[in-house]
This record gives sequence, structure tokens and C-alpha cells, in this order.
Amino acid sequence: MATRGSRSEKVKRIFHQFDVNHDGGLNREEMAALVVAVNPRVKFSDEQINAILDEVFRTYGDFIDGDKGLTYEGLLRTYDDGAGDVDRDFDALGLELSLDETKGVSMASEASSSSIVDDRIVESQKKQRTAAWAVSPNHGIVFDDTWKIVDDLEILVKRLKAKQAGHNGKVKGDNLDSYSEAGWSRELGPSSEISDKRVFWEESGHDYALFVKELGVLRSRADGARSREQAFDGHMAIGRVLYEHQLFKEALVSFKRACELQPVDVRPHFRAGNCLYVLARHKEAKEEFLLALEAAEAGGNQWAYLLPQIYVNLGIALEGEGMVLSACEYYREAAILCPTHFRALKLLGSALFGVGEYRAAVKALEEAIFMKPDYADAHCDLASALHALGEDERAIEVFQKAIDLKPSHVDALYNLGGLYMDLGRFQRASEMYTRVLAVWPNHWRAQLNRAVSLLGARETEDAKKALKEALKMTNRVELHDAISHLKQLQKKKVKANGGANGEGSFVTVEATKFKAVGEKTTLRQDLAIALEIRAFQRITRLSRCDVELLKKEMSDGDVPVSYSGTGVPQRSIRKPNLEEILRRLLDFLKPETFQGAVKAINERILSVFDDTGAGRVDLGMFFAVLAPICCGPPEKRKRIAFDALLWRPVNEGGGAQIRKTDATKYIKLLRAIYVPSHGVSEMQELHGETDSSTMSYTEFLVMFNDPDWGFGIMSTLLKLENGDRNRHGNHVCSVCRYPIIGSRFKEIKSHFSLCNQCYSEGKVPPAYKQEEYKFREYGTEGEAMKDKCKCFTLQSHNDL
Repeated sequence: MATRGSRSEKVKRIFHQFDVNHDGGLNREEMAALVVAVNPRVKFSDEQINAILDEVFRTYGDFIDGDKGLTYEGLLRTYDDGAGDVDRDFDALGLELSLDETKGVSMASEASSSSIVDDRIVESQKKQRTAAWAVSPNHGIVFDDTWKIVDDLEILVKRLKAKQAGHNGKVKGDNLDSYSEAGWSRELGPSSEISDKRVFWEESGHDYALFVKELGVLRSRADGARSREQAFDGHMAIGRVLYEHQLFKEALVSFKRACELQPVDVRPHFRAGNCLYVLARHKEAKEEFLLALEAAEAGGNQWAYLLPQIYVNLGIALEGEGMVLSACEYYREAAILCPTHFRALKLLGSALFGVGEYRAAVKALEEAIFMKPDYADAHCDLASALHALGEDERAIEVFQKAIDLKPSHVDALYNLGGLYMDLGRFQRASEMYTRVLAVWPNHWRAQLNRAVSLLGARETEDAKKALKEALKMTNRVELHDAISHLKQLQKKKVKANGGANGEGSFVTVEATKFKAVGEKTTLRQDLAIALEIRAFQRITRLSRCDVELLKKEMSDGDVPVSYSGTGVPQRSIRKPNLEEILRRLLDFLKPETFQGAVKAINERILSVFDDTGAGRVDLGMFFAVLAPICCGPPEKRKRIAFDALLWRPVNEGGGAQIRKTDATKYIKLLRAIYVPSHGVSEMQELHGETDSSTMSYTEFLVMFNDPDWGFGIMSTLLKLENGDRNRHGNHVCSVCRYPIIGSRFKEIKSHFSLCNQCYSEGKVPPAYKQEEYKFREYGTEGEAMKDKCKCFTLQSHNDL
């Protein structure tokens, strides 16, 4: 086996052999000649050669010297990373080492063990054989004995990789990428995104067990060092090498040991946090980053260079938990400390978009793109934010820019497809979804949306095929409903009305022409409001949050009293702290679902609470606003809403009564949030009221239940909560043709039926033109049958 020194000399000879123009670099033409020459039995196509060169030049970008190409150090690094076999290539080229070179090799190979060798030779050897991090001043290897451990570890990893390689000579998911740190910034410089391909090591076999055993020997050598500092150096180096090779679990063990040796050092906590994040242990990653942050802030200027990166990675870990508002705070801190940190700005913009603060998101993303114009992800998120603001034409341009930068950018393609759908450009939407599927064949949502876009383009047969393909990918109920919908459209041969969902043609009737038959039938305008609130409940999952938890938060929470600009005492907290409370209330949600809930709450509730942009929320009033839409008996919800108002400092000392002005403010705030068509003007009327009288819970209920000026809509909301999953057999809506779920509204003269949504929007089939429409509501088919029996009974009596 070649020694370390002979390896470097052989690589040097190979390099000079192909550096035809002697400029100190291998350009694409020279590299292509090298690839072909060392693989004489392989017939490469031009496409294969270009793919190999693209991968090498991208992966080893740090070793590319402009137009000159890959440097000698870069070629040496490719061999050290296992991309080729030096001895095999050297022999294939028919090269030989001269006597002088052999002597030089022998001398250099002893450098690691001899203390007499010139330091410059040792330093040169280290730089040639080790990743860039090892020789950097802040993260580098300090002790010579650590180099020996690193060399031995590289041999162990290479041996494991060789044993686990498949028939094609690669570990599962292996490629020429050098894995960047979870897509995060390397110090403050540019970072490559996380590799799309991960290396997955087979951890259950004998080979891996043997590797772990031998790794344990190296760790023991590190522990047996002459000093605590040297042991720390050894474990950090082991961790870094393992991380580079994507052996994250083993790297974590080493970093944790380094934390034990030097608890106040920032680096092991930071590295451990990175490992934990990649292993999807986000909460533990956050804790490690917080420890790193604490150590960095206590260490003064020593760790100042690392602070922005800690803030960024802490934000990413919080996003992994779904805590996006909290993540925004840390991204802002990173951008303040390092204004040129384009990744922090991009992450800030994306997080702001994620919580519905679109204008702020656009500003941050535009700044990130100004610093890094080829940032495809930033272009994609900027386009999404512009679309949310209604700037659709500009959004299309920015999406297209993201795709030009990265043609396989799935998010950009998918979201551009959604934008085209919204604009009614179904053919273009279908093309985008087809491109998504070319990159990601099992993307069932893209397949479903492709079917819908084809339906909008009136290509019914192709839409049907696409739906069947989507059904093969997933068995979700919405797909079955979509197929049923398509069959109804074909059966009725309904003429499309230009809607994205293939709705049948309809006419919209003004509200005064809709009449409700019977006391149980909901008024059209009330149903429209209640449906909107119910949709908000579903997005936030607050309908699954026990209202008693609000009471618990009030009794357990220790929120200090503060004073607003008007001098009124409040229990107010910042939005990130409120997010922590919401996480406890909705602890049953997955991170991504929780993020969607926070976005909806921020857009609908917090935007009304924090209309000045101060970033603080009156917690008592917030709990009172949540209570009516949480889970629990209606009387309990109302009681806890009252208790939340009673909990506010302004009502303390009033016994079991609250100020009338406080109750009025609450009701108007409630309506401004949930019944916005009325609430805004009512909020404007509120200012300047100084009535100091109080009211009891009984009086509060009268105000709350008022159908015109209170929150009487709650009774309709309760009806939806209890029955909006009810199906009505084979009945479909006469307008949208979807199976009716929830209440069925039957027109008593023409006998057509409408679903909740179409009834609330005043849509009727054009075939039934009447001066007025009378509807009876059926919550279940059982109610419909009872009504039918009554009609038969009445008919029988009339016949007699």
C-alpha cells in the first residue's frame, strides 16, 4: 500500500502529466483527458464526461483557480475523499517514481513521528492530506498526535466505505459531494446548500460494528492524551472527520465528549447542535445551540466571529420545531451582527413569509438577492411572497428566474404551477406540474394538481388518467372525492364555467332572494361567516384545543404586568413568547402543521391586536378571543372568555365583575377578527369610551349572545362543528357537483340541493330561475327522511 508521502508524489506526477499548458491547474479539457486516460476500458459519452466534470468542479469549488481549473491540492483532495485510487491510476498511466522522489517520500513519510523534520515539511503534509477545516486558525488541529488519529480514522472510514459499496462501487446515496453543514453557513462565508443526496450507512451489519469498535480504540487514544486540551483536540478532530463523511451519530458522540472536556468552549456545542439537527432531533439541537450562544456571549470577542452563525443555526433548529416567529428573532440578530450575511437575510425572508408577513419578507429576500444574485431559493420565496401580495406578473418573472438558475427547482416549478392555476392559465399550470413530476415522480400533490389543471383546460380524459396516477401514489380521501366529482361532471355533461375546480355553470343570486324555511334553517349570510370561522378553526386546529388549557395557562403562567403607552396596565408579551404558549396549547401538532397554525393566527388575530407594529400582545384579551373557538361545551368557552378578561390587571380587585368598557372592547375586537365586515367600523367607534361601570358574568352573557351586536354567530358555528362531516348518501351539490358533506340545503319548489359553500355564496343552477328561493336545511339524511314522511302523512290526510 502506498504511504501518505508516496500518494502525494504520485498525485503530483499525475497532475503534471495532464497540466498541458503548465498554468498550475487542470481545466475541463485537461480533466476530461485525465478521466478518459485512467479508465481505458470505459467508453464515455460526451454527456457522461460533462456530468462527471460538472460534479467535480462543483464539489471542489474551493480548489478551482479561475479559468485555470482544478489545482494540485484539489486533485489530491479528490483522491483523499476516495473518488479514485491513486495506485491504480498511476499504474494505468504507466508512470514511475524516480529515485530522488522515492527518497523524498521516505523522508516525508517519517514526518509524523520525527521531531527533527523541518516544520515546513510537516505543515505542507498536513495541508495536503486534510480537509480545509483542520488547518484553519479557529477550528484547526493543534497537536501533532491528533494528526495521527485523523490519518488512522480516514483509513477506517475508507475501509468501511469499500466494504459497504454496492455492485456499482458506491455507498447507498454516495456521490462526489462534500457534505456541507446542513446547508448552513461555514463561518461567515458563502455556503453550499445541503446536498440533495445523502449517504446512508448500513449500521446493522458486522462491518459497521467492527468500525465502531475500532473507532472506540481511537477515542481511547484521544482520552489517553497527556493533557485535557490535547484530549479535547483529538475528540473534536474525530468528530469533524466523521461529520465530513456523514457519520453523524458517531460524530455526535465525539462532540459530546469534547463538551465534557471543555464545557465553556463554543465549538463542541455548536458542532453537536449541527449533528442533532441533521439527525432530526431539533429540540436537542436547539438546546445545544443555546449552550453555544451562552458560551459565546460569555467569552467576549473570542467567539464574536461565530455568533452570527450560531444565531442562524439556532433559528433553523427552531424552524425544525415549527417555531418560526422565534426563528425570525435569531435571523434578525445574525443579519444585524453581519449585514452581508445573505443566508441570514434569506432565512429571515422565508420565515416572515411563513408567518404571513409578506411585505417584510419581500424586503429581506430582495436584500439577500442583491448580495447574491444567483440565489435560486431566495428568488423562489420572493416570488411566493409577491404572489401573496397580488403582484402576480412580477412573481411569474421571479419564479422563472429561480428556474433559470436551477431548472430542477421543485418548489419553484410547483409554486409557479399554482400561480398559473390561480390566474386560470391551466395549460401552463399543467406544464409546470409535469416538470415537477419529471424531477420527483412520486409527488402526489403535483399529480393531483396536474389533474385539476387539465380539468380546467377541459382535457377530461387526461385529467382522469392523472387522477388515477395520483391514486396509485396515495390513498387520501380527497383523491376519492375528486374522482367522484369528475364522474359526476361526465355523467351530467355539465358545461364548464371557467372555474379551476371544473364547477358547473351557475348564477349568483342576491341574499334577499334566499329565504329560510323553518327555524332550524341557517340564514345564508350567517352560514358564510360561520364557514369562514370554521375554516380558521381547522387551519389552526384550535377546535382540538381544550378550552380548559387556557385557564391552566392563566393560573400557571407568570406574566409580569407592564404599562402601555396610555398608562393602562397589561399582561403583554412579545410574539415569540406567545408562540411558546401556543406550542403548549397545540402540542399534539407536527412542526409543519403548527407553523401553518401560527401563520393563520398571526394573519387573522395578531395583526388586529398589534396594529401599531410594536410586536407585543395583550395576553388576557388574546385568551378571551381564542376561548369561543376552542374545544369544549359552549358555556365553558364563554365562562373562560369572561375569566380571561377578569385576569387582566385592569379588572383586578373588582371581585367577579369586569369593566363594561373592557367587555365592550372585547366584543368589538371579537367581531373585528371573526366578523370583519362589521368589526372594523365598530373598533373605530370604541376609542374615547370612559365608562367606569362594571358588569357580572350574567350581564356579559347577554352582551355576548346578542345576534346583532354580540357573537351570536357562535350557535351557527356549533352546528357546523357537530355536523360538518356528515355525508348525505349519493346526494351531490347541483352547482359544484361535489358530494354534499355537512348540511344539505334543499330548495322546496324546484327540489335541487346545495352544499354549505354554494348556499353561502348564493349560487344556484341556471336552469332554475325564480323570483325567490326557499330552502330547508337537513343536517343528516335521517332528518330528510323524517321530513319526507311528514309530507306523505299530510298528503294522505288531504286525500281523505
